[in-house]
Amino acid sequence: MQPLNKQTAEKPQRTERIVQFGEGNFLRTFVDWIITHMNQSVGFDANVVIVQPLATGMVERLEAQDCLYHVNLQGLQAGKAVDSLEMIDCVSRTINPYADTASYWNLAKQPDIRFVVSNTTEAGIAFDPACKLNDQPAASYPGKLTQLLWQRFLAFDGDPEKGLIILPCELIFQNGKHLTECIHRYIELWREEMGAKAEAFLQWFDKYCYVCVTLVDRIVPGFPRKDIAAIQHRLGYEDNMVSQGEVFHLWVIETAPNLSLEQLEREFPAPKAGLNVIFTHDESPYHERKVTLLNGPHTVLSPVAFLSGIDIVRDACQHPVVGRFVRKVMYEELLPTLDLPADELKQFADDVLERFQNPFVDHQLTSIMLNSFPKFQTRDLPGLRKYLERKGSLPQGIVLGLAAIITYYRGGKRADGTPIQPNDDQRIVSLLSELWQTGDTKKVAQGVLAASDIIWGEQGDLNEIPGLTQRVAECLDSIQEHGMMATVESIL
Repeated sequence: MQPLNKQTAEKPQRTERIVQFGEGNFLRTFVDWIITHMNQSVGFDANVVIVQPLATGMVERLEAQDCLYHVNLQGLQAGKAVDSLEMIDCVSRTINPYADTASYWNLAKQPDIRFVVSNTTEAGIAFDPACKLNDQPAASYPGKLTQLLWQRFLAFDGDPEKGLIILPCELIFQNGKHLTECIHRYIELWREEMGAKAEAFLQWFDKYCYVCVTLVDRIVPGFPRKDIAAIQHRLGYEDNMVSQGEVFHLWVIETAPNLSLEQLEREFPAPKAGLNVIFTHDESPYHERKVTLLNGPHTVLSPVAFLSGIDIVRDACQHPVVGRFVRKVMYEELLPTLDLPADELKQFADDVLERFQNPFVDHQLTSIMLNSFPKFQTRDLPGLRKYLERKGSLPQGIVLGLAAIITYYRGGKRADGTPIQPNDDQRIVSLLSELWQTGDTKKVAQGVLAASDIIWGEQGDLNEIPGLTQRVAECLDSIQEHGMMATVESIL
């Protein structure tokens, strides 16, 4: 079997027009797949330069294959099974800005760069006041981006034609607005270092850089460990960066101020390529529906199912007990918190369940558990609050999901010996470790719900939500005494 690289596979030469912060499976299976289709279908002529957002990453593994890899899409489309393999050839190179800062700064000087995309997880779009303009580079993603924009402003002397269209893919409501706010704060923080040009830079950014609000939707299990030998045999290549995803995809892009829908469609002609990319003046209805009925159930079913001895999303949905839990959360607790027509919401929920049960994709529950607390805060907490407001009681399934996350973050091992390895902000992991060491579930519940500084942010102290502290503590007790499965059964 031959290795995959530009000597063994054709790699077209195109113009580097896109800077991508993130080398993970999602961006490579979603954005880069879309760019590849645009290049093939409408002559988009765009290559992607991937910037590794963290000091540790896997850009070297991509470079070992000359940034070529395959996407394996599986699922049902129009009632027919799809199991496709497509080579992604739009990534021209990668940059680790911590090891090669000069190459990162030089991106700002490339005249054809027009787009920035990112997926740095929900925790990635955050302002870190410790970042400095002269850092090599700044630690935070918004800090790095502000540095890049500043370098571009200087390189082209504020040329209006050299502004960038910025498409954040982080699963945060109004992600583009949060990113804009962070950039504004960095410009203000660094105003003295920028000197006399600071105000002109701010005006250039506001007028000629377009930070869009976006919504992305594609389930991406990632590297197909179980199937990789068979996939490589089908390919005839030794591709160690294959990424699996579902067939379904959706990208909703809300146009930014000073950027018309017509210009956005002209510059990024994804719909003309037959892709499910929607340009709109308001993505909020799409966002609320998707986050509530797809991401919300994902976040709570994962710890509940994993601690019940299940490893895969499909198996969780088809399990006689956990499957009922998933449906309870979706149809009885989250769906009633939305204001769209009930028939439309039910159809979307039905579609989501079908996607969860994709027969081709073994979506590991542990992959969803990354950064569970920020995910719960954005995906499930709003539904919990609205359910309480409308029904006058707490949603039992969502609360149990929160207790399951808290239990998962205790670490240790599952009943069958499988290690439990929480992966989140180290401050959150440390807090949970300290709370669990008390041996008092009431203190654990109170401590987690009070952690507005590192978990809940503007949501404040969740102990103030009537009955929540007591109910979380009761769920924790039940999980410890009777196990997860029995606890699930008790609320059905």
